[in-house]
Amino acid sequence: MELTYYGHSTFAAKVGGKNLLFDPFISPNEKAKNIKVEDIRADYILLSHGHQDHMADAMPIAKNSDAMIISNYEIVSWFGGQGHSKGHPMNHGGKASFDFGQVKYVNAIHSSVLPDGTYGGNPGGFIVYSEEATFYFAGDTALTLDMQLIPRFAKLDFAILPIGDNFTMGYEDAIIAAEFIQCDKILGVHYDTFPYIEIEHQKAKEAFATVGKELILMEVGETRNF
Repeated sequence: MELTYYGHSTFAAKVGGKNLLFDPFISPNEKAKNIKVEDIRADYILLSHGHQDHMADAMPIAKNSDAMIISNYEIVSWFGGQGHSKGHPMNHGGKASFDFGQVKYVNAIHSSVLPDGTYGGNPGGFIVYSEEATFYFAGDTALTLDMQLIPRFAKLDFAILPIGDNFTMGYEDAIIAAEFIQCDKILGVHYDTFPYIEIEHQKAKEAFATVGKELILMEVGETRNF
């Protein structure tokens, strides 16, 4: 499976011949200044919650690509009211099938409000199942015991976890999360974008390695196979 990292918590995954884009926050992100939003195409846009730093570019990309937005009911409904009605609403614990595979919407511990102040529903994460790989995108979350349910739902090939601390769990808690979800390959996101969430890269990687797990920190614009 091919993943491209666009900075912060934004990444694209090619799954079953379709382009999935997660939490697009590119144009306001100084660290992603070399990425052209107008060049990004997506068949599906998955949004974990309503904060600006996770959906700033969702509408223009959705319109340019005629992409389907997958998120909670409140966020999908909000986009419908903004003129983009192509969406699939979900809620916690639910699973849905698409032409690339299946998606399960799972719990996250965070907050959520849309850019205009509208209630954004409860935040969540996604488990994506496909013939190529199965992975978990936690979205913005604290460490939670709910993560211990993930292995009951899926055997993960890799997971995407926030590691920047302050607004989400830090890398120390992300190590515990990796143990809860029984996954050894972790792609770190939600770090370094702002001063509040800057981390020491080598220290974080070494902490994961100490418990036999791999922390992958991709460069903005980098593509890798997982």
